[in-house]
Amino acid sequence: MNKFFNDPRNLTMLMDYYQLTMSNGYLSHGFKDTMVYFDMFFRKVPDKGGFAIACGLEAVVDYIKSLKFEESDIEFLKAKGIFSEDFLDYLRNFKFTCDIWAVPEGTVVFPNEPILTVCGPILEAQLIETMILLTINHQSLIATKTSRIVRAAQGRNVMEFGSRRAQGYDGAIYGARAAYIAGAIGSSNVYTDMEMGIPAIGTMAHSWVQLFGDEYEAFKAYAKTYPDNCTLLVDTYNVLKSGVPNAIRVAKEVLEPLGKRLKGIRLDSGDMAYLSKECRRILDKEGLWDCKIVASNSLDEFIIKDLISQGAYIDTFGVGERLITSKSEPVFGGVYKLVAVKDGEEIIPRIKLSENVEKVTNPHYKGLWRLYEKESGKAIADILTIHHEVIDETKPYVLFDPVFTWKKKIVENFKARRLQVKIFEKGELVYNLPKIEEIKDYCREEVNSLWDELKRFEYPHKYYVDLSEELWNIKNNLIEEYKDRI
Repeated sequence: MNKFFNDPRNLTMLMDYYQLTMSNGYLSHGFKDTMVYFDMFFRKVPDKGGFAIACGLEAVVDYIKSLKFEESDIEFLKAKGIFSEDFLDYLRNFKFTCDIWAVPEGTVVFPNEPILTVCGPILEAQLIETMILLTINHQSLIATKTSRIVRAAQGRNVMEFGSRRAQGYDGAIYGARAAYIAGAIGSSNVYTDMEMGIPAIGTMAHSWVQLFGDEYEAFKAYAKTYPDNCTLLVDTYNVLKSGVPNAIRVAKEVLEPLGKRLKGIRLDSGDMAYLSKECRRILDKEGLWDCKIVASNSLDEFIIKDLISQGAYIDTFGVGERLITSKSEPVFGGVYKLVAVKDGEEIIPRIKLSENVEKVTNPHYKGLWRLYEKESGKAIADILTIHHEVIDETKPYVLFDPVFTWKKKIVENFKARRLQVKIFEKGELVYNLPKIEEIKDYCREEVNSLWDELKRFEYPHKYYVDLSEELWNIKNNLIEEYKDRI
């Protein structure tokens, strides 16, 4: 497997306290060997978007492979005075034996679809809840936000510049990874380059120019140090009166005599649309047509979209705090719910009801399918089925709205693909983790399989996520059954 980085921490105890209290109770009431199914899914796409990007699976694998309760953990829990000796012994000899299915990282996903499914003894499945949620929630959030920003850039490069604004170093590291998977070309974070192979990108800060006191001398010194890749920050004093003229002077007097070209200039303040257009005009006039313009400074997908619509000449966007924190909506909202209990060979579906309709769960051990139009290759709809169901591509398939069941659509000439793959079997890893470049390419293909209407930032087309007739009947019957008990 690809190890993220050499993390000395044992994160087994990173869980919510109720996972331990419930597991202790399960054991004392004879449920130790009860087999269950849990689904991890989310209810709402951040930023009112049309879709999300699943990310974080490799970190979940890394965590599960390292699961081990240390004796110090046992002593800590024993001191709480509420856990039985049998439970403490169980933790002391803990071994993970669950099966896990998940969608591959980079997969486009929609609300209420199982991103990850766990099947195994209730104690094991319950104890891993928090780490599954915090890992997939965080990385899926950042990947989803980055995808929006990359699409807003319309083919221009996007760099992740947010390490210093991230919520802690794990947020910076894993956020950079998620951003790269979703389309960023690299990160300012050197650690992720060293440990994950994500290209580190960066040039200078204003302090370089301030230290020299003279902007031209600062640019000259930088160009002599890095003649092959010289990008100059031109807004320390005045972009058009000082920064750009000094950059051009360095290009002519220092770089060109060496047979080198000025690679770029960076704008970090001011009216980016106006300044970029003026910079482009001046650079072109001086024969620096190949000098790229980089922009940063609290950018997001809406600002980038506006800059492009205003004719800004920007080749690369450096996006920081609003990407790495998903500032506009910083919570992904994934949940982890029990959906079935196994009794021998029988799988008994379970449902959670709520007065909030969106919180009513889809029961049972399920299959997740995506239908594609054969001619265009575009995604048509996703279907939740009972696990044993197979969608027959040779026959027309009837889609129907799970709430407004009279709304129907017949789909023909389509391909069907199961989205989940098996990750663990009886606690053993059976999935070959792809390299990060492979995940990045797969994510690009996934987004390209969507219709443009689904990619709109405002009021995107609503994508079909339907239930098979068999699953719908089971869910509806459970609702009626439990409704009568209330």
